[in-house]
Amino acid sequence: MSQRIDYFKVAHDASRKLMEFNATVHKKAVVNELAHLITLRASQLNGCAFCVDMHSKEAKLHGERELRLYHLPVWRESPLFSERERVALEWTEALTQLTPAGISDDLYARALQHLTEEEIADISMLVVAINGWNRLGIAFRAVPGSADKAFGLDKANLS
Repeated sequence: MSQRIDYFKVAHDASRKLMEFNATVHKKAVVNELAHLITLRASQLNGCAFCVDMHSKEAKLHGERELRLYHLPVWRESPLFSERERVALEWTEALTQLTPAGISDDLYARALQHLTEEEIADISMLVVAINGWNRLGIAFRAVPGSADKAFGLDKANLS
């Protein structure tokens, strides 16, 4: 396997702007509430090993229960998630794996039952951000765990 470019160095300005966008999105209360579930689930769906590794560790460090992380791939069958979390996860999956029909009216109506319009927009921006990071991680084969020390993720004690 050949070494891939460091897109942070090669596309420094764009990478910095993506980080600024990500930081702006994370200032929203609903994002802080649901970010670990959303970013981990989107990363699982996209198959980004670097991001699955990173977001699992972040979630643990921020107090997320490990059992809920184990149940995330089967959240529909699991009793460990609230209705609000379920609709956020369903929205995340629909936006991550867009079909030609787009987001259904049924899902949109259910989202409005548990989230405000602003929260739906904020969650959507988070999904846009994580999907972008996932695609970069996959394209340039970011190595899981390689940024642990820089991001303080080594404190999660997961290896």
